[in-house]
Amino acid sequence: MNTFSVNLPLTGEYLTTVRLTTGGLCALAGFDVDLAEDYKVCVTESLLILKRNGYARAAIEFTVGEVLGCVMYGQERTLEKENTAEDEISRALLSALLGEVEFIKTAEGEISGIRFEG
Repeated sequence: MNTFSVNLPLTGEYLTTVRLTTGGLCALAGFDVDLAEDYKVCVTESLLILKRNGYARAAIEFTVGEVLGCVMYGQERTLEKENTAEDEISRALLSALLGEVEFIKTAEGEISGIRFEG
């Protein structure tokens, strides 16, 4: 099993870079085009959830083996938390595309990370 890690600001330019990187990792894992697209959507939506929860940066770790695993943690909680319905839509999308998704929470119950595999 190989590991690929990246730490990045949660801005549009870097989200595009992560999306492209995710596509490359999906190819390494042998995903077909449709599954790779679904996985890229899930990574992007997860990062947007972290951003809407006030994080300015994220640490992402992919594990490439028989499955492609992804865990991401919010870092530098400096932004104001957005109270919108978009998180619920993103969560529903993640569940629909991946099935099991783990939302990692702080002691206060706030989302601080997301873990899934495909």
